[in-house]
Formats: sequence, structure tokens, C-alpha cells
Amino acid sequence: MANSKDTPEHLQAQNIIVIQPGSLYLRMGRASDVNPCRLLHAIARRRTPGGQFYRDCVLPRPVVTKARDLLPEFEECRLQVSHTLQSCVQSDGRRRYATPPQQISAFNRRSVPEVIEGTKMEWKDDLPGNTFVGEEVLWLKPKGEFNLHFPIKRGELNLHREVGGSMTSVMADLQEIWEYVLRYRLRIDLKQLKHFKAVLVIPDIYNRAHLKELTTLLLNRIGFGCCFLVQDHVAATFGAGLGYACVVDVGDQKTSVSCVEDGISHPNTRVRLDYGGADITQTFYWMLQKCAFPYQECDQNNPQDAFLLKQLKEEYGHVNLDLCGSVEKSFTVQHPMQQKRKFTLQVGDEAIVGPLALFHTELLSVTGANRSIPKTQKPCTVQPHPEDCFDAEYLRETGRRGKENLEQTANESGMVNVENQDEDMVVEGLDQPERDGKVSEKDFMLPGGQLIGIDQAVLQSIERCPNDELKRKMYGCILVVGGGMKFIGMSNWLQNKVALKIPLMYRSEHNIVHSSKDIDPENTAWKGAAIMSCLESATELWLTEPEWNRYGLRILREKAVFMW
Repeated sequence: MANSKDTPEHLQAQNIIVIQPGSLYLRMGRASDVNPCRLLHAIARRRTPGGQFYRDCVLPRPVVTKARDLLPEFEECRLQVSHTLQSCVQSDGRRRYATPPQQISAFNRRSVPEVIEGTKMEWKDDLPGNTFVGEEVLWLKPKGEFNLHFPIKRGELNLHREVGGSMTSVMADLQEIWEYVLRYRLRIDLKQLKHFKAVLVIPDIYNRAHLKELTTLLLNRIGFGCCFLVQDHVAATFGAGLGYACVVDVGDQKTSVSCVEDGISHPNTRVRLDYGGADITQTFYWMLQKCAFPYQECDQNNPQDAFLLKQLKEEYGHVNLDLCGSVEKSFTVQHPMQQKRKFTLQVGDEAIVGPLALFHTELLSVTGANRSIPKTQKPCTVQPHPEDCFDAEYLRETGRRGKENLEQTANESGMVNVENQDEDMVVEGLDQPERDGKVSEKDFMLPGGQLIGIDQAVLQSIERCPNDELKRKMYGCILVVGGGMKFIGMSNWLQNKVALKIPLMYRSEHNIVHSSKDIDPENTAWKGAAIMSCLESATELWLTEPEWNRYGLRILREKAVFMW
């Protein structure tokens, strides 16, 4: 019996590289791999003498120190959520109870760190080289000679006006990071990349100009033989083995929702909200500080402390109503040139309130994410490109000419339909999505400019489906992916919140939330893209370098697996 690794399909999959770039992590691997390599999606570059200082932060910067008026809003919501939790019951029917915050604070103030003897770690600033990639950047002095860049922020290219924020710089950072993974993690000779294919997982809400730059990066600068792009929500349905789903993707810095059916993400249902796991981390840290967090010198702007806070959120955070009162926890802190220390603290319902910030966005006022503008898919008219010959403007103009010619022919022949004379052609309706898009952004905000919670975002997205049958299917299958919602009991909470608000005509008995159990939710979209790349039908999707060089965006419009 032949080894499965010797089959033509497996050999083909070994030459396909699937790339899923995120705001915090990059996932990259062969389509034949069970799981991708995961690398911190960051690069540190040594500053030139006299160069400008710049550092992206791991966690979004808090705004509460500058905007004290947000604190009452936060505190009022925190108390409201705490009272709601106290009115809930446990699975055995008993009423929940909570330890008073004053009691938890008193314990944490008395907590003294235990010093653990051992070898002190050293900074890596003195090592040779002008660039460091991935987790290595965590071991560089925060105020040293290196600038720190995350090329993707809030789910899109991190373009800004400071050093390293131009499109050229961001593309150079992506190239350096991706080539590092190809060379040192996947052990691929970059000179042989013309024999490899690349699949790039892109956001569901995309910028056409950015897609052009990314395709050029893959084919011309890195040198893959061919590639194709696939939206993350579409890939997620393939990874979960679903034909349709309302996909809820909670990442580190953004949350996106859209309805996918038969490999197509409906444009009107897409929304991206600029809050995610990192904002929950800051909210959780703020509540820990209110309870006398024993590690007082913690600096959220320091990458090592930021990852410590992220770890505490993931370990302590949950939505399990059977856990009541305070829980004693411990964690260790070790910075370069310092002794390792062990801290002990108590945590109460803060461990539940933090994750629930996804539903009660006032709690995200710590980072200001609750006031950000939601993103919807911009139509062609808003994203024109000089290389795209068949954009909306072209279609509109040719549609008008066609209409005029038809009217002239009809007049000459005497076949004029008076009733329909004032009706516009279908092509004239191209402006409609643009107007709808402007309205829909407001629909994802509450009065006063507050962003809606994730449960309401699901409802708003599904209500934008084109027909009742599709809405019914979407309410029956909500797929949760991404690493920002991996808390015990979180899916059940979402299911219950959505179930309370579903219109009566769509209510059904089967589960609302469908999480893929055999795949880590963080890898669902990556796995789906790998599956797609190995399908027989994928042969028509590959975009070669000669095609790209000759036709540019025109060929991407024709071959893309999403509605351009």
C-alpha cells in the first residue's frame, strides 16, 4: 500500500504555501501541514544614527488617562454587568454570589512577590544584525536602538505618517517577515519559489489598492510562481466543512461578521468593528488595577508586560457562571537582567466581566475602541483604480451609451414603451450600494456614537441577507472563529444573547453557534484556505506572474474568487 505522503495530491500540497497575516500573529505553512507555523507578526529595525524613534505597541494604547470623562461610562457599565451576573443562577439552580471587591483588594495589597533564584536573561540588542523578526523583538530594550513595527493593525495595513508607515515600508516589512518564515521555518530555498504556489488569506472587507500591492509582493518581489487570494470568512466555512454560515471572526484587534453561502460572502452583510482580544486585555488589566494588582510596576507599553497581561486574560478569563467568589491565582514575571518573581493574587468576577466587553462595548472605553467607526465593504465607485479598466465608472458610462442606443432604435421603429420610459437600467443602480453602505455604518452604532456589541452585530449582518430563506439558514448556523473569543462558556453566552433577539419567524430548535471542534478556531480559516487550494476546481484560480505583469488588476477582477 502506497504511503499517503507519496500521493500526487500530497506532493502538490507540499508546494502550496498558505499565508494568513494577522494584526498580532502570522500563520504560514504548507497546504499539507496539519497546523501552520505561528509567528509574532512584527519586525524590529535598527535606527540609523539620529533616526526618528518609533514603536508600535502590542496592546492598543489606553485613552482613559487622557479622557477622564470616559471613566464614569466604564464604571457604570461594569456595575451593571456585575449586578446582572449576581442575579444569574448556577447550573444546579443556586443563586450566584460574588466576593466584595474590597476583600479582594485587601488580599492583593498584602501579597508579596517571591523571588525565584536562577540565571538572569540578557537583552539581545548587542547581537549582530540590523533586523529582528517575530518573538525575538520581545528581547530588545524598549527604549533601545530598534524601532518596532507591526505591518498590520486593526485588520488592515498599518499605514501612518511616521517613520516606517508608508506603503513601501509596510510592504518591505511584510516581505522580510514572510521570507524569514519561508527560509528558516519552512526550510525553503527562496531561489526555488518559482516552483511554489501561494494562497493569501485576505480580510472579508478589503481595499482593492492593497490587494494589488499584496499580489505584486507575492509574485514579483518574493517570487512565487503563482497565487490566488481568498477571503478569511469564506476560507473559514471551508475549514469548518460548512456550506453556509454567519461567520463571526474575533481577532486580536478587530471583530468581523459576514454571511457566507456556497463560497460567496454577501457584500451587504460584511462589517468590521475595531475591537478584539487586545481591547479585552486592556479592560481586564484596568479592572485588575482597581483590585490592587500586585505587580505594580507593570507597563502595558512594554511588549513583555503586554504579553504577560494577554496570558493572564487567557488563563483567568471565562464565562462560566458556576465559578463564584474569588479565586487565588499565581503568575511569574521575568525580565532580562532581573530575577524571576512569583506573584499571587485573587480574582473575582473581573474574570467574567472582561470577556463580556464584547457584548457591553462601554467597557472598551479604556482604549476608545467603543467609539471607533465600523467598516463596511466600499463599492467600486469609492475605490477606483487607474489600472482597473472595467470599474464601476466604465460600466456606468457604457450602460448609458447602450441605453441611449436602445432608445434611439426604439424611437425609429416606433416601439416605445411609455410606461417604462423613465425606468433606469440595472447598471444605473451601481450607485445604490454606495448609498446603502453609508447608511449601514450608522446601523452598527448606537445613539451617541457607541459601537454595538457582537450579538447585535450578528443580528444586523443577518438582517442584510437578500431573502428570508437565507436569513433562516444563517440564524441556524453561526460559526465562531479567531483567537479573541476563546473563553470557556463564551459561545453559549453568544448563543443565548442572539436567541433572545431572533425574530419569531426565524426561531428554530437547532444550535445557533457552531464552533469547529477538531480545529483550533485560530486556524480554521488557514485550514480552509489549504483545503481550497487542493481542490480540482482551484486550477482555474491560480494567477501566474506573466498574467499579472501583463494584465494587472484586470486579471484579478476576472479570476478572483470573490465579488470584485
